[in-house]
Amino acid sequence: MRILILVTALLAALNCVAAPTSSEQIRQAADAFLNTFAANQSEKGFKVFHSIGQLDSRLSLAICDSTPEVTFSGEPWESTQPSLLVSCEGERPWRMFLPVTLEIRGQALVAARPLARGQRITEAMLKTEPVEMNATRRSPIRQKNQLIGMEMRRGVNAGTVFTADLLTAPDAITRGDHVVITAETGGFSVRSRGKALGSGGIGEQVLVENLSSARTVRARITAPGQVEIPM
Repeated sequence: MRILILVTALLAALNCVAAPTSSEQIRQAADAFLNTFAANQSEKGFKVFHSIGQLDSRLSLAICDSTPEVTFSGEPWESTQPSLLVSCEGERPWRMFLPVTLEIRGQALVAARPLARGQRITEAMLKTEPVEMNATRRSPIRQKNQLIGMEMRRGVNAGTVFTADLLTAPDAITRGDHVVITAETGGFSVRSRGKALGSGGIGEQVLVENLSSARTVRARITAPGQVEIPM
């Protein structure tokens, strides 16, 4: 009788170990991953709400020797309905995509009033409001120093969340500006005054008239009012 009990217990243990990965195990792994993500974002001042899509209760995948690995298959900050990639390595590896609904809320900068294309942003044009951070294609901007001095790429209404695609850096030099021309060679540099014949931003090239020689040269803009001639 004792031997029969031991054999029965051993068979039950083997059946338990060999049990395939169920939909409930996948849901638990996904829920644990999302809870960890929410906790991490909470430390940064964000609130995360999430729900997991429907899973077929009849789902049965190959046994996973460890807890299935879960990651985002896309950028969670750019979608309210990202997917989770759930996978398992081993003798019979598998992977599957699990849809989730995700809401990340936090403070972001929005337009305090309607803004027109080409307007240069000042602090008076900004205000902070709680927004759904991942409801836009790009992450909202949260730092004022990333906005002040930039120009609007297009017009927006009051309350519009600022994202990088709405902004453009203003020209560092405008046609007609007087500039300092720097020419460097062999560790020496020579400076002269010039006049910009075009407009451009830092890193761009522009034609400049050297006011001393009356020559026109192509120079690279290095800072507002500063250009450099490669030698």
